[in-house]
Amino acid sequence: MNYAEDNPNRVEQFTATDLMRLRSELLQSSVDSFQAAEIVASFLSGRGYGVSHQDARAAATRIEVPGCTVEYIQHELERVAFAM
Repeated sequence: MNYAEDNPNRVEQFTATDLMRLRSELLQSSVDSFQAAEIVASFLSGRGYGVSHQDARAAATRIEVPGCTVEYIQHELERVAFAM
């Protein structure tokens, strides 16, 4: 399944490098789910998007799953982000 093609209303395609940095930061930081949510929220806010704290926590949890692809990370961020 290609998540990028399944969502024609997506606002922005983040670079693969940025997405993998985000995932790497989440995996290497040894933070709890609330701190992980702050990392996701910071990533999105730095690019002009908002996110609810609850949605950011859920996205962070999904992004940390072993074998998570760039396409899936993009999908998760699109799912929770809203334009500000």
